[in-house]
Amino acid sequence: MKRVWSMMLIILSACLSIGTSAQMVNPVTWSANLDVDGTEATLTLSATIDPSWHLYATELPELEFGPSPTSISYSNVSGLESKGELSFSENPVETYEEMFEGTLSYWENSVTLTQTFTVTDTEHYSLSGTVNYMACNDQNCLPPSSFDFSFGEEAATPAVVSTAATSFDPSSHPWWTPVISGPEETSGSSLWSIFIWGFLGGLLALFTPCVWPMIPLTVSFFLKKNSSRGKSIREAIIYGVSIVVIYLVLGLLITVIFGASKLNDLSTNAVFNLIFFALLVVFAISFFGAFDIKLPSRWSTSVDSKAETASGLLSIFFMAFTLALVSFSCTGPIIGTLLVEAATMGNITGPAVGMGAFALALALPFALFAIFPSWLKEMPRSGGWLNSVKVVLGFLELALSLKFLSVADLAYGWHILDREIFVALWVIMFALLGMYLLGKLRFSHDTPLESIGVGRFFLALISFSFSIYLLPGMWGAPLKGVSAFVPPLYTQDFNLYEQGTYSKFEDYDAGMRYAAENNRPVLMDFSGYGCVNCRKMEGAVFDTDEVSSLLGDNFVVIELMVDDKRPLEMPFTVEENGKTLTISTIGEKWSYLQRHKFGANSQPYYMVIDNNGNSLSGSYSYDEDVDKFTTFLTDALDKYKNQ
Repeated sequence: MKRVWSMMLIILSACLSIGTSAQMVNPVTWSANLDVDGTEATLTLSATIDPSWHLYATELPELEFGPSPTSISYSNVSGLESKGELSFSENPVETYEEMFEGTLSYWENSVTLTQTFTVTDTEHYSLSGTVNYMACNDQNCLPPSSFDFSFGEEAATPAVVSTAATSFDPSSHPWWTPVISGPEETSGSSLWSIFIWGFLGGLLALFTPCVWPMIPLTVSFFLKKNSSRGKSIREAIIYGVSIVVIYLVLGLLITVIFGASKLNDLSTNAVFNLIFFALLVVFAISFFGAFDIKLPSRWSTSVDSKAETASGLLSIFFMAFTLALVSFSCTGPIIGTLLVEAATMGNITGPAVGMGAFALALALPFALFAIFPSWLKEMPRSGGWLNSVKVVLGFLELALSLKFLSVADLAYGWHILDREIFVALWVIMFALLGMYLLGKLRFSHDTPLESIGVGRFFLALISFSFSIYLLPGMWGAPLKGVSAFVPPLYTQDFNLYEQGTYSKFEDYDAGMRYAAENNRPVLMDFSGYGCVNCRKMEGAVFDTDEVSSLLGDNFVVIELMVDDKRPLEMPFTVEENGKTLTISTIGEKWSYLQRHKFGANSQPYYMVIDNNGNSLSGSYSYDEDVDKFTTFLTDALDKYKNQ
């Protein structure tokens, strides 16, 4: 079990580094050189390794879970023939790593890899390739990274170091000329959304079997412990504040560890969406009663013993810490879902805000019941209804998990979860939820229902009504109420619903050529398969008759998905912020275009440009005000006509 937990942490830390670029932690710096002397050439690849980090060697034992070895692959070798084996400036260090349960070899501080070649064509020769490597320290591992190198030489000219085999110069493409303009502020705030969802999550956590029975027990303890009611109230409030502090610190740690750039990448990272899908399915199965997600028992035992030996405020704090640990089997899935949602919103303060709101809702009852102890008599007693709360949460977790699977499906073009399949699964899930609430479906830990309460009846009514609302979506109904969650309409195989009359280009250069030939301005739409607000804008704004007709009659719309994982036919490299980046997927190409031309990296992002790529408007981000967006378009159209 220890190994499993270790590997999960390694994998999570590695995945959280995927998708970063300029702000990515890079403890290994490479340099390359090709020295040619007559008929012999020497390739040297030098690595400088940051303190506390190590670079794994070229040969590693086969382990069930282990790091990737350093390797060199050549994409182009012309006029050269390899000679001998790869040599190293120093031998790697061998040590047993408990985390991987094996003896591994690695370099520290620095190392130089050397490969010799025989020059078969002294007039024309070239060499390019990639170094693939992985770096770790004592706490975490970065995902496998790469370093590209390329050399070309004519006659006896010294080799010139280059990091790209195929380079792309944006300045040679007039439509790619930068138009730097930051995004406008929108009327909505994702932080408020995170706070509300966090608070609602905390309220739901209260009604779970792990937390609800603790409320009267804890409050009664403070009331009986102290003869002074004022002191009891004071200690209960401190207890509640301690809960808030504990969860808030957890949120802040996540923010500090992962950082803004990583959190922003999560919303459009297909790998992460698959991980999130799997996590939420596990959470749902746990709520259905198959198993409990628990922290190691020694943690809670240790904290509980400290609470008994400590005194004063420290004792109260450890009591709150004990509650957080022992209730994890119920609160863990809710916290996990909350952090997933906060992370995918891409806001650096999101996890802290969400956890703070969650803790606030969780802590309020302890303080309120201490202030008004008579309310304890009116609390519903613990019983089977608490398990029912967990099952309902399980259904909601399962439904939400499909959203993340859908993002990965769209990004990679698998077409395994098209819109009608997604909607069908939701129809079934919420119909089953309604049956469960009416007592027609039971799980192993449920108690028989003698009667249906009013609350259960109305919840069942809502669930069945939602299923019926979803049914027309099987045939292409827009379902604007859930457009942010369901896949887009273009994935619908059988669609009776007529979308807007405008068409979209998925290629920037093709769309620009068409716009120039037809004398129309261009609406740039930077979107993403995992972008929730993008789907909201499409359903609430773009599908309206007013906006749709305006776009169809006057504009060319170019919609570019920045998380499209389909590979480019010809990858290329670019220089950005003093670094060479390899662009290998369609999404990376459009993301670079957005950064390079418009100086932005968030989605949705809209900009109107003319046929030369010049800006006709300010940028527009998420705002569902149809009139405001219409004004945004008409103002740009007027400028285009008056040029």
